[in-house]
Amino acid sequence: MKTNNSKILIDIQNVTKSFGENEVLKGVTMQLYENENLVVLGKSGTGKSVLIKCIVNLLEQDSGLIKVIDLEVTKNDEENLLAIREKIGFLFQGAALYDSMTVRENLAFPLTRSKKKLNVENLETKIIEALENVSLPDAIDKMPSELSGGMKKRIGLARTLITNPKILLYDEPTTGLDPITSDEISDLINFTKKKYKTSSIIITHDIKCVKSVADRIIMLKEGTVYKEGTLQEFENDQDAYIKSFFN
Repeated sequence: MKTNNSKILIDIQNVTKSFGENEVLKGVTMQLYENENLVVLGKSGTGKSVLIKCIVNLLEQDSGLIKVIDLEVTKNDEENLLAIREKIGFLFQGAALYDSMTVRENLAFPLTRSKKKLNVENLETKIIEALENVSLPDAIDKMPSELSGGMKKRIGLARTLITNPKILLYDEPTTGLDPITSDEISDLINFTKKKYKTSSIIITHDIKCVKSVADRIIMLKEGTVYKEGTLQEFENDQDAYIKSFFN
C-alpha cells in the first residue's frame, strides 16, 4: 500500500490513445507503488484494458510517458521492452491458455523461454509448486478444454507467477465467473501479494472484487482519471457517478 516513502514501480504521465476518431485515453496520469494492489475501476469502454496493454506495449500510446521500474516503455527500444516484460506478469481476461498444450506444457512454456538453463527436474518442481499455489495440482495433465472458467483463470495465474514477476496486471480477473469462484480469485490475488510481495494493477468493474483486494482505487471516466482514493473514501463519496458503483 502507498506510504510517503513508497517506491513508484509504474509511472504513467499524461498518456493518450485513440483508435481513429475514438479517443479512449485522454491524458491519464497515475502511479503504481511498491507492495500495493491498485484497482482501476470504470464502466466498459472507459479505457481500462487499453491502459494496461499500453504498459507492456501490446498497444502503443499516442503521447505521454510510461515508465516501469524506471525503464521507459517504447516500441523502438527492444532491449528495454524485453527487460520490462520480464518484470511483469499479465493475466488476460480469458486466461489465454494455449489450447493445444496440456496444463503442464502451458506452465513450462514461459520458463523454457526465460530460464533456458533450468533442468527437467527443476522445471517440474516449479510447475508443481505453481499449481499447488492455485490449489490445482491434479490438473497438471489436463487440456484447457477440460477446465472450467474458474480453473482456467487459476492456471492462467499460475503461469503468470511461475517466472516470479515483480508486477502483476489483472484484466477483469472475475468476469464471467460465478460468485463463489469470483471470491476465490479475489482471495488468490490477496494471497499472491502476501506470499510473493507483488504489486498489482487490477482492472475491474466488479465491486465485490474491488472491496476484497483494493489498497487504493483509481476511477476512470470517459478516458480520464475521475477520482483517486481509498475504498473508504469512495464509499463515503456523495458524487452521483461514484455512488452508482458503490450503492
